[in-house]
Amino acid sequence: MASQKLYAGAKLRELRTRLGLTQKDFAARLGISLPYLNQMENNNRPVSTTVVLALASEFGLDVTELSAGDGERLVSDMREALADPVFADNMPPLADLRLAASNAPGLARAFIELHQHYRQTHERLASLDEALGREDARARPSPWEEVRDFFHYCDNYIDAVDRAAELFATREGGHRNMRVAAVSALSNTGVTVHFADRDSLRHFDAAEKILYLSNRAPPETQTFQLLLQVALTRQDSLLEATLDLARFHSPAARDIAKIGLANYFAGAALMPYTAFHQMAQDCRHDLELLAGHFGASIEQVAHRLSTLQRPGTKGVPFFFVRVDQAGNITKRHSATRLQFARFGGACPLWNVHRAFETPGRFLRQLAETPDGVRYISLARDISKPAGRFGAPVRRFAIALGCEMRHASALVYADGLDMTRAAAFEPIGISCRICDRQHCHQRAVPPLERKLIVDPDNRDILPYRVE
Repeated sequence: MASQKLYAGAKLRELRTRLGLTQKDFAARLGISLPYLNQMENNNRPVSTTVVLALASEFGLDVTELSAGDGERLVSDMREALADPVFADNMPPLADLRLAASNAPGLARAFIELHQHYRQTHERLASLDEALGREDARARPSPWEEVRDFFHYCDNYIDAVDRAAELFATREGGHRNMRVAAVSALSNTGVTVHFADRDSLRHFDAAEKILYLSNRAPPETQTFQLLLQVALTRQDSLLEATLDLARFHSPAARDIAKIGLANYFAGAALMPYTAFHQMAQDCRHDLELLAGHFGASIEQVAHRLSTLQRPGTKGVPFFFVRVDQAGNITKRHSATRLQFARFGGACPLWNVHRAFETPGRFLRQLAETPDGVRYISLARDISKPAGRFGAPVRRFAIALGCEMRHASALVYADGLDMTRAAAFEPIGISCRICDRQHCHQRAVPPLERKLIVDPDNRDILPYRVE
């Protein structure tokens, strides 16, 4: 099969701008002509192998950055927006969406945001009787979606916060003492830690400078919450500066993002980048070994693996998702070409849904998406115990996976027959944009395909997808 040409004009322009170079100087350092560089930056020509090698040797660029990142995310997000019935049969060709994502990423993001505003307005109009006359009936961006997209387009990696957390862990004596280190760090700022028999995980009394933690929570959760409070108490200026750069549209989004950044700091301090990245490679990403070594939970380890995107020392590009029993996605990130549905649940053929049936066990799955890309996926139930009789149990399942080209780096790939095409189960992103013709679990028809309805014939579905 012929290799796919690499068009990365936006990435080249971004790198050149970051280096403060003119096109002429950039072309000279790459050993190419100025017109050739201009054509590549405008996606009139693909990036040649010679240029890729020059980027790596001259600027130390991780060449995987050229083919991964915003482009595929933007294409996936635009396809989901265009799957809205309001566009009817006006879905542009996939090639046009890819051109828009690579040549005009700002315009693509503006379109996605415009559709989000439209959808929010439409939902409010649907309940007009209730909303009439209310001050909060105005259409406005969803703070949760705004924060989710912030982390999404940062590749789930916040360099300044990550490095500050690693520095804190190093200075405080390494990850093995993080619980003691966190208590000590809080004590140095006048904060006293009390463990109490309570339902809430964490409560900080700012007036008395007392941090209350639930003694029912698992040790790794307690440590995480201690580090989160360290972030809020000792790293406030860093968090605020990061939030200033993000330029959120609403105070609520900024408040939510600050908690997200504090959570990020806690995870990065508990599992410092360099040490965690090295051990992940050494143990071939065995989640249980990593959890035991760093005193973290399985979910914390899986989430951390999806953030290893530091330039120069990137880890395996993983996708990570958490779902509830109804299939709603409550956490999501992908450093792979697989992008999750922004609206609605995940594909029912994905093994993450079956994890609820086998608590405490890892489920492995070889999967293939409609674009022909193959993945290895790991799923596990991570239901959270209530800690007392009668308290509700929070039930979730997580999935972690990567493209098959990285399978050898995962201990979970051992023993799987990856040579048979039939071993790969077909999965999708969202029924509305999945064009598989014979999916027995399809919930709604695909918007990009013509349907054939035959009243004299009833198969698995009441229609055929042309």
